[in-house]
Amino acid sequence: MEFPPDRINGTEQLSVQRRVGLVYDERMCKHSTPEAERHPENPDRIRAIWYKLLSAGIHHRCMVFDAKVVEDKYIAAVHTSNHIDLIKTISSKKTASQRNRVAARYNSIYFNEGSSESAYLAAGSVLEVAEKVAKGELNSAFAIVRPPGHHAEENEPMGFCLYNNVAIAARFLLNQKDLGINKILIVDWDVHHGNGTQKMFWKDPRVLFFSVHRHEYGSFYPTGDDGSHVMIGEGPGAGYNINVPWENGRCGDADYIAVWDHILIPVAKDFNPDIIIISAGFDAAIGDPLGGCRVTPHGYSIMLKKLMKFSRGKIIMALEGGYNLNSLANSVVACVEMLLEDKPVAESLEVYPFESTWRVIKAVREKLSTFWPTLADKLPEELTSRVTSQHQIYSSQSEDEYEDGPNTLPEDLENDVTIPLSKLNLSEDAGSDQVTATSQAWRSQLAKIDVWYASFGSNMSEPRFLCYIQGGQAEGMKRPCRGAVDKTKPKEVMWKTVPHRLFFGRESTATWGPGGVAFLNPESNYQEKTFICLYKITLEQFNDVLLQENVRIDTSSPFFDLNALDSIEYEKTISLEALKDGWYHNVVYLGKENDIPILTMTCTRTAVEGFKSGKIPICAPPKEYADTLVRGLVQGKQLSEDEAVSYIQEAATKPL
Repeated sequence: MEFPPDRINGTEQLSVQRRVGLVYDERMCKHSTPEAERHPENPDRIRAIWYKLLSAGIHHRCMVFDAKVVEDKYIAAVHTSNHIDLIKTISSKKTASQRNRVAARYNSIYFNEGSSESAYLAAGSVLEVAEKVAKGELNSAFAIVRPPGHHAEENEPMGFCLYNNVAIAARFLLNQKDLGINKILIVDWDVHHGNGTQKMFWKDPRVLFFSVHRHEYGSFYPTGDDGSHVMIGEGPGAGYNINVPWENGRCGDADYIAVWDHILIPVAKDFNPDIIIISAGFDAAIGDPLGGCRVTPHGYSIMLKKLMKFSRGKIIMALEGGYNLNSLANSVVACVEMLLEDKPVAESLEVYPFESTWRVIKAVREKLSTFWPTLADKLPEELTSRVTSQHQIYSSQSEDEYEDGPNTLPEDLENDVTIPLSKLNLSEDAGSDQVTATSQAWRSQLAKIDVWYASFGSNMSEPRFLCYIQGGQAEGMKRPCRGAVDKTKPKEVMWKTVPHRLFFGRESTATWGPGGVAFLNPESNYQEKTFICLYKITLEQFNDVLLQENVRIDTSSPFFDLNALDSIEYEKTISLEALKDGWYHNVVYLGKENDIPILTMTCTRTAVEGFKSGKIPICAPPKEYADTLVRGLVQGKQLSEDEAVSYIQEAATKPL
């Protein structure tokens, strides 16, 4: 559609000028933490973007809209009535303490008196500009909204997200038949997997959902297997869900553009969408404190330019994450300038992707080649052999735009950004001292109590277990462990057998890569016999092992305290709610030795049922993992090497 000439800033613009919409509304800043605590998802995020656009004069070249409240009937197309009632009433019908208690039920969520209005405005803004783009009133649009949305599931807010803004807009476009939108491409380039959006279109072939994100075998937020490349959709939607799961952080322009060129763009050509919606999170941007990746504004503009070749450039961008304010604002400006098509961009790069990036690309192409024949051809070795070392730092023409340069991440975040969103403590004031003091208090108390930690998996090998105590990396492991605060070796080591079933499940893990890992059925069965290696350690050390097994960093309080220790002898198992996103949050009591309790950690009974039903995959262990178990059993003088191999093979193949 061609528009009449516009008069902007006193000069007449040619009809080729694209009409780009912007939504910004200060009312969405009312959503903030209850006591104004520091938090990465805060009102300054959208203010920083808006001020940057104003200072660059870009708003003059766009059509600017205030936010609009969404109607419940449109929300109901993707969320349950209970979910709608929660978000609609949380601000007006609850006191601050009541809101806090409600928020505590969910993963990484806060509420205040402005949360309801902000959530309705965010969802309504994305829907409104999506409709305008679909009708041709706009060529494209950027909705500068918060709270974000892509983690919000049908009946659960999570990960800073209250309503799934993009999903609401996409369902609206599909349901309004007069708009003529029959196929939608949703591109989620937020560093975290868009679990909520994926589930809402899991069986819908009208929506091609594409997400590129840090996954690290399920250890990166939102954790679990939803973000795996094997999650491709179901029924008529099979093949229409594409996940590109990074194995590591530090991915930058070259990695993302390789994914665009060798997965997304070929599939988009065949899918031929009527419109594109981008879940535009910028926490993969260089310098982001949560993302740990290195995408530059230049990189984002290239990614967007490649997508503008489809659907006649009809693109809606909806803000998701992004927590480095400078990087966030610069990246959005680069994207809006690209939507306006008034700034050429060079697509050539002087760096190559990581080796792990090519490995992921090949796996995704192979998994989806049945559905998308364009992915069936093998990538030439000449291409995939061009790699960048993990330690090489990306350079960019736009790095000098940052106050915080690309190398200013704290070292611990640089190496392993797996901080759970609900556990963030970004305060630099006295509050952090208080947390440290609290941590020291519980540690001092629990350091006086001994327990037996019972290992049935790779920790049966003492060098492997000592990685959890002293830090480091044992043979076969793909990444190091942080270690415990108290690095004292176990006071004693001994072996036993227990009447529980050993089995192997999950398809991959961050520590061992593709393949299953060991689980112990928490239900006893006297027809079964499993070897366990007992390490006599303190209850403080046990808590640190718990944290590492469940990929957590927060140590401000113990997860398994003296009260839990007192009650587990009678309860037999305690599922730790605070660690529920981990696979080993179920502490199981296995009796006593020398009057000291024997504890292990494994999955829950519910998870066992999931393994039995096939909902969670049973999977044989990788060679490196199995070899570690064999070494533990042999060095512990429990079995010969042949006997240990047979023991593991039986556990891996015997039906649950």
